[in-house]
Amino acid sequence: MYQRTEIIGRLGHPPSTRELPNGGTVCSFSVATDEKWTGKNGQKHEETEWFNCVTFNRLAEICDQYLDKGKLVFLAGRMKTRSWDDKDGVKRYKTELIANEMKMLGGKTEPDNAVKVERPDDTPEDSSIPF
Repeated sequence: MYQRTEIIGRLGHPPSTRELPNGGTVCSFSVATDEKWTGKNGQKHEETEWFNCVTFNRLAEICDQYLDKGKLVFLAGRMKTRSWDDKDGVKRYKTELIANEMKMLGGKTEPDNAVKVERPDDTPEDSSIPF
C-alpha cells in the first residue's frame, strides 16, 4: 500500500539546507495551509495548519535556490513521523512531509485568494438555487 499526501500552501520562513554525511543534501521548511469558510449561521471561520516539509538531493537544491518565505507551492510526498531523545532524555516526535514533488505556484502578481478550499457545508440554504 502506498501513501501520498498533497498540500498547497505558503512557506512560513526561508528554507534551511544542509549537507548530509553521505554527501546528499536535505532542505527543511514549513508550509501553512489556510481554509476559510462560512458556517450555516453566517459566521466566518478561518483555520491554518502548519506542515513541516523536507526534500532531499536535487529537489532540496532547487527548493533552496527558488523558494522563500511567503512563496505559494504545491508539494506531494509521504508523511513520516520520526522520534529522538532530547538532551534531557525526553522522547520527542516530529511528523514531516517528505516531498518528492514540488511545483512553484503563482507569480509576481498572484492574487491573495489564489487557492480556495471549500467545505461541503458551504452550500447555501437558499431554495431558489435550481440545483
